[in-house]
Amino acid sequence: MQEKAVSIRSLYEAFASGEGFPANREVIVEGWVKTNRNSGKVGFIELHDGTCFKNLQLVYGADMKGFDAISHYSLASAIEAKGVLTLTPGMKQPFELQVEKIRLLGGVADDYPLQKKRASFEFLRDMAYLRPRTNTFDAVFRVRSVLAMAIHTYFQEHGFVYVHTPEITANDAEGAGQVFTVTTDAKDPINDFYGRRASLTVSGQLHVEAFAMAFKDVYTFGPTFRAEKSNTPRHASEFWMIEPELAFADLDDDMDCIEDSIKFCIRYVMEKCPDEMDFFEKWIAPGLKAKLNDVLNKPFRKMEYTEGIRLLQEALKSGHKFDNDKIEWGMDLQSEHERYLTEEVVKGPMFLVDYPKEIKAFYMRENDDGKTVAACDLLVPGEGEIVGGSQREERYEVLKEKMEKIGNAKGLEWYLNLRKYGGCVHSGFGIGFDRLLMYITGVANIRDTEPYPRTSNNLKY
Repeated sequence: MQEKAVSIRSLYEAFASGEGFPANREVIVEGWVKTNRNSGKVGFIELHDGTCFKNLQLVYGADMKGFDAISHYSLASAIEAKGVLTLTPGMKQPFELQVEKIRLLGGVADDYPLQKKRASFEFLRDMAYLRPRTNTFDAVFRVRSVLAMAIHTYFQEHGFVYVHTPEITANDAEGAGQVFTVTTDAKDPINDFYGRRASLTVSGQLHVEAFAMAFKDVYTFGPTFRAEKSNTPRHASEFWMIEPELAFADLDDDMDCIEDSIKFCIRYVMEKCPDEMDFFEKWIAPGLKAKLNDVLNKPFRKMEYTEGIRLLQEALKSGHKFDNDKIEWGMDLQSEHERYLTEEVVKGPMFLVDYPKEIKAFYMRENDDGKTVAACDLLVPGEGEIVGGSQREERYEVLKEKMEKIGNAKGLEWYLNLRKYGGCVHSGFGIGFDRLLMYITGVANIRDTEPYPRTSNNLKY
């Protein structure tokens, strides 16, 4: 039976724990060459096997059979190495492999487009299938995996039931009409496969509300789609959403869950990915860890939308410049306005609550003033809004009137029925997973947090 290779991750874990580290023992490792250099008498390979962010240094001598060929193994070559693990106290790496034998498993053609020099994000977006091999995207996509686990860990540990809502739907949850039609016949999409117009989902919220009426606390976590031609660093046409829904919960309960879950996710990533976070701090966003720790250590303040408008108007009068300087009650705030409130006024994370009902979705509960709804947006320094939520309208007649007014009652009778078949006060929120990843890593463009980004006029892979 062929000896099995050990992972670099297992070696670092054993070294850190002090238990089971195979010092001065022979091991086999497999991976890809990150760097390869030699001084004529001795060579050094930095080996990466994808199991952790760290590399393993391989040391091979000139007396080794095939030394010259080995010294020419290029970047990204797949190799297998057998040798003795040696502790290296006082050196940059805690241990290294004194190689006895190296075998080339997969060579690299001369036209390999990635080299040791740093490449721009724009250049790498055109090579989405290769960019996970770079340090930056190795870190980004490893954190993406860990952040997904953080989401599931938090909600599972708090008794939420994970619901898979449909990707193909007959309704537009937000009422914005920015949907992708699903069809096998572009000339006649209505009389197609389903016998009616179908689209890719923009949100799983409406469907998951039905499950909240049976399981109490539920959440979705999956891809959603918006046919929105917004060429900005924050928009993509395919992105992942986390959408929890809580029965017997009002807006305050909703905000408590938002704050707790966001803090949990940040803490989880910082604990599980220290090397990656150090990398982001050094190379991508200096000050990142201080920003995140500030969020962890401060309570999330609450401010009414009306108060926010007043403060923004005062800022204008005192000389502050906004690109959009027509600030009035009823407007939909832009990122610059949100960032001013969280960065300059509150100087920390905050909830902006009680928005005008005209700028929010039909399902949000109308407040007693008749002008606002029980909605909240979580604003954080450096980003602006990263979570949106609301208490849902549980009153049948009120919701029916709103839906008939905007013309979306037909086809959503089942959603209305939830209000008369044992309905109750309930609330929920949505977290843009890719945007949360942007915030935690400091990466400035959503295209660089998604493995294969989908944006307008961009469908290469």
